[in-house]
Amino acid sequence: MTDTKVDQIADRIYRISTFVPEIGPTGFTFNQFLVDAEEPLLYHTGMRSLFPLVRQAVEQVMPVERLRWIAFAHVEADECGAVNDFLAAAPHARVAHGAMGVQVSLNDMLDRPPRGLADGEVLDIGGAGLRRSVLEVATPHVPHNWESHVFFEQETGTLFCGDLCTQLGNGAAVTDEDLLDAAIAAEETFWQTSMGPAIPAAYRRLAELAPKTLAVMHGSSYNGDCGQLLRDLADVYETRFGCGSPDIPAQALPGHAAPVGAAL
Repeated sequence: MTDTKVDQIADRIYRISTFVPEIGPTGFTFNQFLVDAEEPLLYHTGMRSLFPLVRQAVEQVMPVERLRWIAFAHVEADECGAVNDFLAAAPHARVAHGAMGVQVSLNDMLDRPPRGLADGEVLDIGGAGLRRSVLEVATPHVPHNWESHVFFEQETGTLFCGDLCTQLGNGAAVTDEDLLDAAIAAEETFWQTSMGPAIPAAYRRLAELAPKTLAVMHGSSYNGDCGQLLRDLADVYETRFGCGSPDIPAQALPGHAAPVGAAL
């Protein structure tokens, strides 16, 4: 395992990346993202085994105790394995997640009660003098897991993608080179996506946000034409992998709305 690196990919947004050469044919990166705001946000925690490295990386930017929000795209070890370790290290932090994830898993899993967000809800993490807010976007079953969702940081236009746009290898921290072929190659290596009908519509819905940077969990982040890349991937999943229909509206996606009884 190589050293964990810290790189700024957008204004006050930092990518923390650990390369593991043993995974896949050319190795694999595990990335977390730190938003240095009035109420700092860590998106992804990494596995429990990575906690010491990720904590040290966070502390290159700020004391870990400053964290106020912890988030991740879905419930999986590389997304949130160290979540309770970070809650212990940052006594004022809470997990923010989509209402579905809070209801089905996080109310039980976490050592501190989480904050559930409805689809389309905005979480203000800025405060006086620094505008920062994240939009909750539900993406059930995309790329996998019922509780999947993403955050969109509205001031910088940064979309925290989770496993979307995954790539192999150990590329640059951020690139404007087209990632389409690399994302297809990773899909055909791991088949990590649940190949269901919601995928193209979810990608197209995210493209409509017109993100400026894609904060990708595995591989390089992207600051090229993000909307076009997301639309191209929607087309690939539809025509090459046989997923979905271009006629499915976002409102019809399963689990699009918060479930009845969700903890908010």
